[in-house]
Amino acid sequence: MATVLSRRALNRATLARQFLLERVDLPTVEMITRLGGLQAQTPHTWYVALQNRLRSPDPHEVGRLLTEGALVRMSLMRSTLHLVTPQEARWLRGTTGEVMARDLENSSHGKATTGLDRSAVLDTARRILEEEPLAPKRLGERLAEHWPGVPGPHLSYVVRCLLPVVQVPPRGVWGASGPPALAPADTWTGLPMNAEPDRERLVLRHLAAYGPASVQDIQAWSGLTRLKAVVEGMRDRLVSLRGEEEENPEGARGPVELFDLPHAPRPGSDLYPDLLPDTPAPVRFLYDFDNLLRAHADRSRVISAEGRRRIAVRNGMPPATILLDGSVVATWRVNPTRSSARTRSLEVSAFRPLTGSEAEEIVHEGRLLLDFLAPGQSGREVRIHDPD
Repeated sequence: MATVLSRRALNRATLARQFLLERVDLPTVEMITRLGGLQAQTPHTWYVALQNRLRSPDPHEVGRLLTEGALVRMSLMRSTLHLVTPQEARWLRGTTGEVMARDLENSSHGKATTGLDRSAVLDTARRILEEEPLAPKRLGERLAEHWPGVPGPHLSYVVRCLLPVVQVPPRGVWGASGPPALAPADTWTGLPMNAEPDRERLVLRHLAAYGPASVQDIQAWSGLTRLKAVVEGMRDRLVSLRGEEEENPEGARGPVELFDLPHAPRPGSDLYPDLLPDTPAPVRFLYDFDNLLRAHADRSRVISAEGRRRIAVRNGMPPATILLDGSVVATWRVNPTRSSARTRSLEVSAFRPLTGSEAEEIVHEGRLLLDFLAPGQSGREVRIHDPD
């Protein structure tokens, strides 16, 4: 019979792999790779993932790595922008290409370009972007010169989904700004982007970073479908576990089967005797699109149903959140104070009343975050607002 993992044990297993139980001394590139990339569709908020996971985060080093091409930002899992190495980008783009194509077909852009010779659009776009990186708006305008009957936004979206492209610096560089200019990923990285899909590798990468996980979890993270057969074919390399009884994706009550890597950190494993369901989980401030909240179909291991309701948004940016004892208990944002545009306050909105020690831990961690976001500034404070 498969081992049953409590929700708290699942929580600690995932936090350990996400480096959210304690900060680590790892090269930035290695950490990003082990996390399966960072969702990075905003220019800078994802830098918080460095602050809450590394002992000595250096945002300027990451900006340099982006500028030098050792890291790239491109659309991959769930058709969203991720920060990855060029080597990871190659096989991930080959594997998630169908997700990108489905994104196009399900959009108004896809409907508007049905019947268009999209291969010709991609060939023309490549020639244009090899001359110079362009923002999607400008690229669409250039393409519309060749297809005057098709609005530019439709044409540029075809390119965004079907031609592997990266967003080039200075966009995404710490302390810098710039338009979301696109360049062909192969010419920018020097690596061909024609890797064959590798679904097994994707399953292994997800389990290493977010496991234990169900097939539905892996599909939710990647955007891929029909992964059940892939996982079934890997059973001899994986561990089969069970989560607590819950309503599974088919609507029936019962434990969902979870899969994991044999040697991954997990409470109950003889390889990690110090990792327990009650292992302390310190306060951590997560950014708006932190991987932890987007890697599972069932997110109850890190956030309650009430928490999900509180952070739900129909459109726009989701709020940044705070982990306390491994679960989301509050949202946060940084605001200029009224007295000075250079002075920053960190506003915390709690979901429930906090104890004195919980508030102290949040204030302490919040000050560390402010030191990272705006080093050397004085007069900063962390304000905790009680729930309504």
